[in-house]
Amino acid sequence: MNAMKIEINNHRKIFAIQKEFSGLFPCLKIEFHEKSNKQSGPPSHKLVKSSSKCLSECRTLHNDGTISITPQMSTGDLKQSFRDNFGLTIEVFQKTSNKTWRQIDATENIILDELNKEAAYSTPTI
Repeated sequence: MNAMKIEINNHRKIFAIQKEFSGLFPCLKIEFHEKSNKQSGPPSHKLVKSSSKCLSECRTLHNDGTISITPQMSTGDLKQSFRDNFGLTIEVFQKTSNKTWRQIDATENIILDELNKEAAYSTPTI
């Protein structure tokens, strides 16, 4: 599995970023937090409800660029990269065997590829 590069700019829609991420990790998904009230304030604890929102609506740092995601990247590194480079706060979720989504705890610094394979193994295909 190769690294993927996702373009980040104010005009990209959340669902487009989510779709690209899920293309590499079909048993994982990312959700975005709403924008903080202050430039350097703590992130909002609320997740963005509408994936049709533009990234500009949920970030305080408006840098354009690409984020490189590799299968060997940890969940912590992924979250840190979104936050440090683009002012975006994300959460990683893993598909469960009963087809719901489990949020990966901030203390779980797990490799994305391992998390995806674990979910794929435990998720029935029927």
